[in-house]
Amino acid sequence: MKTILNKLGGIRLTTGRFFGFWIALFAIVFAMTSCSDDLDVQQSYPFTVDVMPYGDKIVKGQTVELRFEIKPEGNYSNTLYTIRYFQYDGEGTLKLGGGPVPVNNDRVLLESKVFRLTYTAKSSQAHKLLIVIEDNFGSTPWEQTFEFNGKDSGDDNGGMIVKPVNPGIINPVSQ
Repeated sequence: MKTILNKLGGIRLTTGRFFGFWIALFAIVFAMTSCSDDLDVQQSYPFTVDVMPYGDKIVKGQTVELRFEIKPEGNYSNTLYTIRYFQYDGEGTLKLGGGPVPVNNDRVLLESKVFRLTYTAKSSQAHKLLIVIEDNFGSTPWEQTFEFNGKDSGDDNGGMIVKPVNPGIINPVSQ
């Protein structure tokens, strides 16, 4: 032990060694404090919704089936999707997959990324409803307006015209 202390005592302290020691000490402290144990896990991914073609002509008592598929850009197992709708023209009933009847503008949990809605007309006038799909992370919701016109007796093709009113990729809001 005495030999080590004698060797340390015999080392001359120069300006370069003094500043070198402090720079090395600062670098070690900086490296140790800049690390973080937190994992940055992305939970919210942008998503699109594909809608299968549907008939845009409907008469009182007739039912139209709307088929949807949610396609997220990433996969996070705890992502939940909800659906809500607002009917602002016409009178009808919307059912989720032949099951529950959602209340106008109330959120309903979707059990799958592939699902069906059925709309049954209760009047012969034009029908318009807005469908909104959201995830549980508060990202930008997907919206589309569906319009159904009353069927004329001269219509032969059944009105199989499908063009989304509001298509596009929805990106989540930065949190």
